[in-house]
Amino acid sequence: MENENIDKTSLVNKFNTIIKEKKNLLISIILSIIIILIILFGHNYIQNKKNEQIAEKFIRGGLYLSSKDLVNSKLIYEEIVRSKNKFYSPLALNEIIENNLEKNNDKIIDFFLVIEKINLDKDQNDLMKLKKALFLIKISRETEGKKILDEIVKDNSIWKEIALEILK
Repeated sequence: MENENIDKTSLVNKFNTIIKEKKNLLISIILSIIIILIILFGHNYIQNKKNEQIAEKFIRGGLYLSSKDLVNSKLIYEEIVRSKNKFYSPLALNEIIENNLEKNNDKIIDFFLVIEKINLDKDQNDLMKLKKALFLIKISRETEGKKILDEIVKDNSIWKEIALEILK
């Protein structure tokens, strides 16, 4: 029994000695972990705030659109597209196209290029390709549009059937 207590106290003494020797290293590790956590939570907080601001802008753009203030609506939607938000940028481009807010076709194609640079998942990316192809066909750039539709078919996308239907 006394032998057991001696083993426990010697183990505790060894542990205390190791902690004293490695005190600076342990403090550095703990501070590093705390700093990393603060950075992660801070980044997440900033991203959430940006998403909230973009959501508010999208709603404001819709309000301008419904009140026939097409100029301000267009400006807000363009700003949202340029923000490269995964959710709202494609929606904003959709609003621009559906409501004919932008008359310059080259500018709309540039917006498609902005959206293509966003890291969307495959299905969303293919949907944007399909919309771009339809837009190109609409503005009489059929060969470019059909080329994109062919890519969708070759990639075996979930939009393959729709692309094949359009190609007929």
